[in-house]
Amino acid sequence: MSSAAVSWDASRSSCRRCRIMLQFEQALWAEGKRLVCGVDEAGRGPLAGPVTAAAVILNPDDIIDGVNDSKKLSAKKREALFEVICQRSLAWGIGWASPEEIDDINILNATFLAMQRAVKQMNMTPDFILVDGNRDPGLGLETRCIVGGDGKSASIAAASILAKVSRDRLMCELAQQYPQYGFDVHKGYPTKVHREAVLQWGPSPVHRKSFLKKLLGGDGV
Repeated sequence: MSSAAVSWDASRSSCRRCRIMLQFEQALWAEGKRLVCGVDEAGRGPLAGPVTAAAVILNPDDIIDGVNDSKKLSAKKREALFEVICQRSLAWGIGWASPEEIDDINILNATFLAMQRAVKQMNMTPDFILVDGNRDPGLGLETRCIVGGDGKSASIAAASILAKVSRDRLMCELAQQYPQYGFDVHKGYPTKVHREAVLQWGPSPVHRKSFLKKLLGGDGV
């Protein structure tokens, strides 16, 4: 197969993927709901750091190619798309819930809190919200929950990229404050290296005590 044919096939595949990823948005745009907002989170599972959420309203007249579930993209691709999404979206916002809030109200409610904060960060009110998952986070606006939404909706996928990159950047900053834990490598997730560091050094101020109970026993401190 010639290089031109390969390029054409790749282009067709990309276009087909783009149509699939915009099926929810296009249906809502057709109803006159132009400001469709995707919402997703990053960092529910780590032992340390905040849970982060992002909200994104894509421009129906300026579709961004290559947007996909952040977990399926390389770090380099996520970083590149982060800048593009921020520049070309109609609006976007980032919300955080701290380790202390996670310990106080549990990870599910903290995730909802981060999502609420992300939506409030935007400079416009969405007409409709698409959320990754199966639970309504209580955003006070018309919402549809989509299981696996970061692989089915371009708006949610864009939000997943912003949330992931924002959180990863923060964890790299925290690694400078607490170098013994290797946050820049595992981003707070419970890898073997991370668990061993916690056992050796004890928890840092940015660890989630409620997540460390099984590892450390007692109240996680």
